[in-house]
Amino acid sequence: MLNLSKRMLMAAKMVRKGNAVADIGTDHAYLPAYLILNGIAPKALACDVRKGPLENAKKTVEHYGIEDKITLRLSDGFDEIQPSEAEDFIMCGMGGTLMEQLVSRTHWLKDSSKRIIVQPQSHAEDIRRFFVENGFEILFEDACTDGGKLYCAMAAEYTGAKLQRPVSYIYTGELPKCQKKEARLYLENTVARLHKKLEAERVHGSAEYADYLEKIALETEEIINGMETDG
Repeated sequence: MLNLSKRMLMAAKMVRKGNAVADIGTDHAYLPAYLILNGIAPKALACDVRKGPLENAKKTVEHYGIEDKITLRLSDGFDEIQPSEAEDFIMCGMGGTLMEQLVSRTHWLKDSSKRIIVQPQSHAEDIRRFFVENGFEILFEDACTDGGKLYCAMAAEYTGAKLQRPVSYIYTGELPKCQKKEARLYLENTVARLHKKLEAERVHGSAEYADYLEKIALETEEIINGMETDG
């Protein structure tokens, strides 16, 4: 049986059982193959912008004999996907800034029947900001340690509502509700990164932006202090 890395498994668990899936930036197609083999998704698209990864994906699909369940697709983000081809869309292993760019140009994702699942390697705040400002609700988040690094993942759906959120929300999201120690550690790392940016901004940047970062850091620290974790 195919075993996923912890960070990819974290995203896989957010897929709704019985839904067709599109994996954007699929690489070896391990994630869609896992979903098919475990009866979570009935069919899947494995998409990548480069031919090399799709050749790797083809080998995975053939190895497990699931050619009839997974369609390989050369696509820059969502560009070559039809809205009717999937209900759950996954992006793992790319930065939050790129995720924001790919989602922002795909207007048909503003559909309450669709779910977007992302596992950003960096700059998770960029994709969170996009969700918040464009009527998407982040349903839940998770965190894990994989290969000595901390990762988060989140699932979002379009509601059309633009809810008022604390300024720190784009850095914390729904992670404070995740009662895992990895979520707390992830947020502690986020605060450390904010302080580093703040120090640089105080020396070389804008005092106004530095004050904004300081407010976010303080809010996040307060949230961390109030978190309950399972270990």
